[in-house]
Amino acid sequence: MDLFHNIGLGLSVAAMPTNLLFCFVGVLLGTLIGVLPGIGAVATMAMLLPITFHLPPATSLIMLAGIYYGAQYGGSTTAILVNLPGEANSVVTTLDGYAMAQRGRGGAALAIAAIGSFVAGTVSTLLIAMFGPAMAALALKFGPVEYFSLMLLGLVCSMVLASGSLFKAVLMMVLGMFMGLAGTDANSPMPRLTFGVMTLADGIDFVAVAVGLFGLTEIMLNLENDPKEVHAVPMHELLPTREEMRESVGPILRGTLLGSVLGVLPGGGALLASFGAYALEKKLSKTPERFGKGAIAGVAAPESANNAGAQTSFIPLLTLGVPSNAIMAVMAGAMTIQGIVPGPQVMTEHATLFWGMIASMWIGNLMLVVLNLPLVGLWVKLLQVPYRLLFPAIVFFCAIGIYSINNRALDVYLAVGIGVLGYLMVKLGFEGTPLVLGFILGPMLEENFKRAMLLSGGEATTFVQRPISAGLLGVTAIMLALMLLPSFKRTRSEALRDD
Repeated sequence: MDLFHNIGLGLSVAAMPTNLLFCFVGVLLGTLIGVLPGIGAVATMAMLLPITFHLPPATSLIMLAGIYYGAQYGGSTTAILVNLPGEANSVVTTLDGYAMAQRGRGGAALAIAAIGSFVAGTVSTLLIAMFGPAMAALALKFGPVEYFSLMLLGLVCSMVLASGSLFKAVLMMVLGMFMGLAGTDANSPMPRLTFGVMTLADGIDFVAVAVGLFGLTEIMLNLENDPKEVHAVPMHELLPTREEMRESVGPILRGTLLGSVLGVLPGGGALLASFGAYALEKKLSKTPERFGKGAIAGVAAPESANNAGAQTSFIPLLTLGVPSNAIMAVMAGAMTIQGIVPGPQVMTEHATLFWGMIASMWIGNLMLVVLNLPLVGLWVKLLQVPYRLLFPAIVFFCAIGIYSINNRALDVYLAVGIGVLGYLMVKLGFEGTPLVLGFILGPMLEENFKRAMLLSGGEATTFVQRPISAGLLGVTAIMLALMLLPSFKRTRSEALRDD
């Protein structure tokens, strides 16, 4: 009964005119940046963080969430029509989606992607509503000891699931933690890691890090590469046939289930889900030779999986206070700007915000279906705008947004420096996500460690004396041990090769 009451509460919040408007703005912007390669959901959300300061908490988070899952949907449109994935999660969709478009079935592929996304969004939203309160109730039993162990596990998981070298992922994690610890020590008035720059006494602003690492870095990478010439494939017969619908039911359901589970994992669950769902369908298919040549299951499964994973990735943030990927780290930054601490208190102290955001996900997914199919032609036209005309406006809005938060020119300089650093890191094979998670979780890890040691009188065994903490540390130790095994390294490199 409580579930239906909470869903009703959420719908009453999400259906408010202001929230509906910003939900629509969010999914529209999300679809747009999903269609346009090289901008990305993280950079767009980071650029809009200053705007959220002037909006009510529920409204701002509904808009940012809409940008996120809207981008997952938008990336599939160009992946199918022009073989150009707007988001990394849509790379797999190009394999069969574009092949269908070349056979004149692009409309059917888009329709199946829309149906799969809506089903996955609906199911994952229900899963959040059903299991979110239980996880939040468990999280209320957490103290500093348990939170330290949980965040340590999150950092280790993000390293394991990061693409590329484990050593490079560890380096990026450590660098992010040092950047997060810059500023005045919480337990003393002494500045640390400021290198004599007193403006850094308040620390490095998260928006400068996010925009620099994901926004400016992407701009430099796109300017370096010649843009791909776009030739749209005409669509015929928008609605899928009965046979195509029948073949899609199983992949949509399996992709939704797999994506819902993997989306909770730190590091990039939605991306892993799309590749995993495609591999699963190919393995289960009686005609695996059709995959890569226009199999409808090759579109339905990954699109359902990445949309389900995108939404269940909110679970760790809203119930445990731990961001599972870079986008959730931006969401955590938005909540902090609004004076809301991510974690189990969100459900109890900000129930209208929590349930309003959950309900808005279902409304937003419905908006995506209604909005996108009629606008397919417009999205393809936008792809033909030269990137040299887009990037000056993007840089301008990045700079304005960063400066407007603290009115500090240093933040803009930091963003530029971090952008150049990010560009060099990409060239050297480093990934930015571990840095961002280290930046967010590092200070929280330190704070909870200090609190735990103070409460235990300096007794280090307190971390293994409490059952939940001991279990989390046990899982962490197992993952660290697996990382050292050659067979695990080979399996990991093969699984993440396409990422």
